Amino acid sequence: MKMIADSGSTKTAWRLVDVEGNIQSVQTEGINPFYQESAEMVSTLKESLLPYIKGQVNEVYFYGAGCANEGKCAVVKNALREVFPGSAIEVASDLVGAARAVCGHESGIACILGTGSNSCYYDGEELKLNVSPLGLILGDEGSGGVIGRKVIADYLKEIMPGYLREKFYETYQISAPEIMDRVYRKPYPNRFLAQFTRFLSENITEPYCSHLVGESFREFVSRNLVHYPHYRTLPVNFAGSVAWYFSEQLEKVLKEEGLRLGCIVRDPIDALVDYHS
Repeated sequence: MKMIADSGSTKTAWRLVDVEGNIQSVQTEGINPFYQESAEMVSTLKESLLPYIKGQVNEVYFYGAGCANEGKCAVVKNALREVFPGSAIEVASDLVGAARAVCGHESGIACILGTGSNSCYYDGEELKLNVSPLGLILGDEGSGGVIGRKVIADYLKEIMPGYLREKFYETYQISAPEIMDRVYRKPYPNRFLAQFTRFLSENITEPYCSHLVGESFREFVSRNLVHYPHYRTLPVNFAGSVAWYFSEQLEKVLKEEGLRLGCIVRDPIDALVDYHS
């Protein structure tokens, strides 16, 4: 049996592929070495994944947020090795997973636009260049976290048009003190902020909403994509929910900036099954 995983801090999507090519989907809690040690991961795997395993696991391919260096990858690999002894195990970042999912074995620029953002130049086999995303405070342009941050800031500063401010309050019923507490005192402010992209999606025909999304994608281009070689000639490919739900706005910005859109996938996991087949 072959297992492929695409993991974030919240959830991990697994695909179990048996020798006949039958595919089973399983979802477990997120596995992220920035927040967990191997022992906690082992517990999650044994409780939430092992009951679905019917047969010998020969290969494991794990792509995860937080698997940013050899040390963090080793934490995940040690947990997988304990649960699946004797299996061939590969652990790589979610960016490697995205690149393999959207580019396959072809060269191109691969991007993630989800709660966070990231990008790289991929030569068809390896990541050759990565402009650091820098996270919510310093970067993550075009991400759900940053777009949501802009929405909240415009709402609180009354920059958002009045009729939309009323609609926003009716939708979320959240006060300024609650927002400040969630952003500055509670964990995972990027997840909290990213939820407000849904308001933009539901009101995308409003000029304020379409402009905010478009300008956010333009920042992603100007602060990230222009730093890659041949960025105007290589296909630019995307994985992630923000790219998927705002694909029309994304395509428009890329065209205006003279870039060539490749493919957009919401979740890389099924494309990764094809890659490893």
